[in-house]
This record gives sequence, C-alpha cells and structure tokens, in this order.
Amino acid sequence: MRVLVVEDEVKMAGLIRRGLRADGMAADVAIRGEDALWMAGSTDYDVIVLDVMLPDLDGFKVCRRLRADGVWAPVLMLTARDAIEDRVQGLDNGADDYLVKPFSFAELSARLRALARRGPIEQPTVLRAGDLHLDPAARRVWRGDSDISLSPKELALLETFMRRPGQILDRFQLLEHAWDYEYENRSNVIDVYVRYLREKVDRPFGVDSIETVRGAGYRLRPDGGRGPGPG
Repeated sequence: MRVLVVEDEVKMAGLIRRGLRADGMAADVAIRGEDALWMAGSTDYDVIVLDVMLPDLDGFKVCRRLRADGVWAPVLMLTARDAIEDRVQGLDNGADDYLVKPFSFAELSARLRALARRGPIEQPTVLRAGDLHLDPAARRVWRGDSDISLSPKELALLETFMRRPGQILDRFQLLEHAWDYEYENRSNVIDVYVRYLREKVDRPFGVDSIETVRGAGYRLRPDGGRGPGPG
C-alpha cells in the first residue's frame, strides 16, 4: 500500500512516514499543497493523508482540486481544529475521513487500511486468492492452515497483487505501490522479489499463483494457483 502524506510540519511528517513504513506501507511526503497536486496526479496512491493547514493552498482547496483533476484516491484529512463546520467542509470538498490532532498512530493506521480497502470498490478485511490469505492489519499471510513468514517488502508486493487478482501488473505499477520515492529504482528489483514470493507462497505448496505474462508483467491467479493452469 502506498500513501501520500501532505503535512507542512516536517517533524510530524517524518513521524507519520516512519510509522507507516514500520507498518509495511510505502510513504511519500509533500509539505506544500501544490507539491501534493502534482505528486498525486503522477502517482497512483492507495490513500492520501492531507493536513488542513498548509502554507500555500489549504487542505480543503487541495482536496477539491484533486477531485476536479480526477484523482479519486481516498483522502483522510488531519486538523488541529475539532469544529463541526471544519469536518463538514472537508467532507463536502471530497474527503473520505477526518482525524483530529493529536491522534493515536494506531488509529491513523487502522483508518488508512480501512480507506485503502474501500478504494473505488470496497474490499474485504482479509484478502484472499483461493486458499492464500493476507490480513493487512495483522500483517499475516497463510495458505490453508500454514502460516507464511514474509519480509515487509515481500508482504507489500503480495498485497499489491492480492488487491488486484487476475490483473496484469507491469513492473512500474508494482514499484509504484510497494516502493516510495526514496527507493533507488533498480530495474530488476520486482523480478527478484517475485522470485522470493514464489519461493515462500507457491513452491512449498506445489502451486503456481504468480504468473509471468511475457512482455507485460505479472499476474496473481484469483484461484491462488490451486485450479488448472492457463491454456
């Protein structure tokens, strides 16, 4: 899951980003509203954390322009103001949720997971492809009755696949959702991590759930690899 954090208080932004990364998410930071607009317009974020008080455009204007530009990633607004009219204004301008500072990071993380589940189409709490399961909140993966231990990046990549079962995802799309801008983009990192995943979620169980689509990318079989293979 990839998150854009729009927060002009550098220390707060850093704390949020570190917490999100510790929860296995990729997080980018924008400290100005204008930066948020171009970043959200050029990257397919799963959810956006948007502070109301920004030095150029306030959060309400940013949210309104995002929606006008066709950016429909779920938006959670942060504010130090707890007035009802502020919450109403944020929601009326296209926000999906609202959180007042100071807040519990555990609550922020849970709200972001809930928003990412919904996306354009609400998704289940536990993702499933056949007998392969992933619980993003618990960061747990299992197939049948067997738990599978994954690194944070392996988990992030598998979550990207499991939120889009049956879709062909190219390497750029997979990088966008599992790695943030601070990562040094290397062309073979997706191939390496797909191999890691196959060694853990497929090979021990005698299945082939992550298919290579020659010249296009990779695809997770919705049946988790338990059904008959392609062709």
